[in-house]
Parts: sequence; structure tokens; C-alpha cells
Amino acid sequence: MSDSVHPVLINGQWRSSTGTLTFRASNPQTRSPLEDQYPVSPWNEIEETLQAAHQAARELEQIPPSQIAKFLNEYADRIEDSEDDLISTANRETALPEEPRLRSVELPRTTSQLRSAADATRDASWSQSTIDTSLHTRSIYRAIGPVCVFGPNNFPFAFNSIAGGDFAAAIAAGNPVIAKGNTSHPGTTKIFAEAANEAANSTEMPKGLVQLLYRTDHQDGERLVSHPLLGATGYTGSRQTGLTLKSAADCSGKPIYLELSSINPILVLPGALKERQDEIIDDLSSAILLGTGQFCTSPGLIIVIESSVADIFVSELGLRLRKTPPGVLLGAGVQKSLIAGIRALETAGAKTITGGLAIDDPNKGFCIQNTLLQVDGASFLMRPKDFQTETFGNSSLVVRTRDVEELKAVVGSLEGNLTGSIYSHSQEIDNSLYNEVESLLRPKVGRLLNDKMPTGVAVSPAMNHGGPFPATGHPGFTAVGIPASLLRFAALQCYDNVRQHRLPLELQDKNPTGHTWRLVDGTWTQSDI
Repeated sequence: MSDSVHPVLINGQWRSSTGTLTFRASNPQTRSPLEDQYPVSPWNEIEETLQAAHQAARELEQIPPSQIAKFLNEYADRIEDSEDDLISTANRETALPEEPRLRSVELPRTTSQLRSAADATRDASWSQSTIDTSLHTRSIYRAIGPVCVFGPNNFPFAFNSIAGGDFAAAIAAGNPVIAKGNTSHPGTTKIFAEAANEAANSTEMPKGLVQLLYRTDHQDGERLVSHPLLGATGYTGSRQTGLTLKSAADCSGKPIYLELSSINPILVLPGALKERQDEIIDDLSSAILLGTGQFCTSPGLIIVIESSVADIFVSELGLRLRKTPPGVLLGAGVQKSLIAGIRALETAGAKTITGGLAIDDPNKGFCIQNTLLQVDGASFLMRPKDFQTETFGNSSLVVRTRDVEELKAVVGSLEGNLTGSIYSHSQEIDNSLYNEVESLLRPKVGRLLNDKMPTGVAVSPAMNHGGPFPATGHPGFTAVGIPASLLRFAALQCYDNVRQHRLPLELQDKNPTGHTWRLVDGTWTQSDI
């Protein structure tokens, strides 16, 4: 194995870390550590990145949106130039398949997000310029300051801390980014950082615009998110770590936007079950196993009303999962957490229909048997919190309710989720029941789906990838969907009786682009005042 340690990116320079601790990622397919070593940054190094980001934020105040947009587009181009290297490295670090997942799905989504963010910052309508001419008062959303992004392990491209949606939104809103890489795919993140730094240099951006630290200890992570120079944090990961960071940030009054746990309930109504049981089994088994279940929108809870048809449905779904070879998990930690979650459900009273055990074969990588559990509605209602334990991976729990009233009670006891889906009869046979359960499910989820699985998260202005706690830390914001996602990393600034030439361009009488939408005296317009 190599004794050299990869450098960190601080203030536009690649340099050796001052820390003494290092780590290696693992190849999930072989369960073996990879050769490359990466540093754990000590506090003095983190402080240096904060100082550099603070200076970059001041410089960005004088940089036009068109230049930020130019950087984002240049970065997307350079990512495409590094496509083969990114894909082979990410495959080695995560075991996610090169095709179609990495090359045809996730990489194009990543560059598309960056280019969409570029369009948003150039257009400037996202900033919601609001003008009251009679009171000489004007307001606008502007950059909040340096943003720290903690990326997850399951999307090495589209949610990467230095390339994904949080990164794109923070930069588009005019903020520098400190990327805290995920330790599952440090090599992938380094390639992105190299491309980002090159793009920043070629577009004459501030040196501290994009910085990379691979890892910190837990205490320093808390100090980072609560630091006076930090504007905000975006975090995607486990509930426990996220809430620890949130506690630290909250004590300092620093915004932190969390994506935590979600079990994404699927309600299968009786009419739909009778009409197209096989089709729903196809949809469910595919969604449960997509990416080995390592999607934040994977269906972890399936709710049906007891019947002979439901008996067959559950049995056939279990058989389908049993016959499908399990995929490789992202690492030892994911495997351990998944087994612990399944055991927690069993301890609460769930019965295992199929699977539930780790596969002890190094040749098959980190994996467990495809798993389906079940519990009756009455038992669920006795311990609803326990039965909503997230099992992040190829596992799901079926809740079989006695009747409609018990179904409604189960839905009413759900925690917040990113998504919730209702499968209903195509000819409106389930219409009355749909209306009843929809009114209970709607407040529990950020995105409601009908007759569709939730695993596809389209990059669309209308998308909400958020939801009530514990899905996220705040139900009013989304991590996907430009321009709305930019508002997480912006501060509302008001100008009262400030002279025209001292106002931001977007608040002056002349529309700076000619097409930016502004709210002038209660009317949205693109016209000059």
C-alpha cells in the first residue's frame, strides 16, 4: 500500500495536510481497503479554510452573476472531460455499476444541475427582488456567506459535496463552498475538486471559492458548523450525526439544512391490489432493490388492508425478492447498520418473510439477503416509532391492517418522510378511500405520488426533495429543484430609503437583465420602473 497521503485543497492550492491521522476507503466488492491514503484535517487547517472562504465571500460580492454562471458551466465541461476517470474511481470506491448508473444516469444529472444553477444565477429571478416604490423600501435574497457541504455516501456524483446539488445551489447563490468529502469515496471527490479548481482559475474566481477537506473528527465538525465565519451548512447523512451537528449549529444561530432518514411509505389500496397485483409487485421489487435499496427515497414501508388478495401479494413479493440476487452495499458500515435495523424491527415484533441475514462471502462483497418483513396494524400502532426504524438498503416492511380505520390510524402515526405513494384503482374504485388517506398522508411527506414509485427524483423546478422531520430539518426547503434550492443558502436583505446608485443592481429601477422577474408594488414584472 502507498505511504503517501493525498493533499487537501485550501485557498486555491493543493498542499500537504498538517494532520497526522489518515484513512483509506474500501472496495465494497472485495471488502479490501484501497491503496490511497487521505488526511484527517486538524482544527488549524479547518480554521484556515474558513478564513479563506470568508475572504472569498467578500470578493464574490463584487463579482457579477454572469461570471459565477461562467464558472459553473466551465466546471460542468471539465467534469465531462474527466468522465472516464470519475466513473472508474467511483465504481471502485462504491461498487455502483458504471453503466447505466454512473455514466448514463448520475453523471449527466450532475452536470445538468450545475448548468441549471448557472442559468438561475444569470437570470437572477431566484433572488425574489421585491420593490415598494411608495415606501422606498426594497428587499432581495443574497448570498449568506461561506457554506459547508457534507455529502452522502450513496450518490458520489449528484450529491457530492463538491459537485452535487447543494454545491451547485450554494455557488449559484453567490457563496464559496467548503466541501467536507464523504470518506466512502475520497478519490472521486478529489477528481471533482481538481476540475472545480481548474474551472475557478480559468474564470478568475476567488482563490477560496472551492475548498476540500476529506475528513474531520466529530468535535471539529461541530466547531465547523457553528463557526462565526460560516454562513450555513448542507448535510445529507445519518440522523444521529445530523442532529448532533444541528445542535451545535443551532446554539450558534447558524442555519443547517439536513436530509436525514425516510422510509417513504407505499399505500396499496384494495382496488389497485385486485386490478394489477403483478404490476405493483414488479414496481415494488424493482424500487426496493434499485441501487441495493441505498436511495433516500427507497420504499421502506408498504401498507395494505388484510384480504386473501393481500396474502398472495405479500407472499409473491417475498418470493420475488428471494429469487433476485442481492446487490453490493456501499461498505461495511452500511451493512452493519442495515442488519441492526432489521434486528430492531424483529425485536419490536416484525416477522421476517424472507432474508434478514448477512452473506458471509468475501467474493460477494458487502451484502445481505434481500429482506421483507411484516407486522400487523395493531402491533404497529403499539410501537409506531420502533417500526419506523430506517433500514437503509435492500429491505422493506409490510404493515397489514385489519380494516380501513386501522389503515388510517397507521398513516396518522407516521413520522415525516421525503415521499409517500398511494396506488389506487385506474377506474376510481378507490376514489373515496384515496381522498381519506391522502388527507392524512399529505402533511407527512414532501412529495406525494400516485401510482408511481418514489425512487426517481427528477431535477425539475417543481421538484421537492425535502419533507417534515425526520426526513429533513425543515419542511420549507428542498435539496433538489432549482431555483428553490438556492434559497437555503441566501439571506433576505432589506434596503430602506437607500439611494438608487447604492442599491444592488436587481433592486434599481432599471431591470439589470431585461428578463429578471421582480415583484414591484405587488405585481410580478420584467419591466423597468
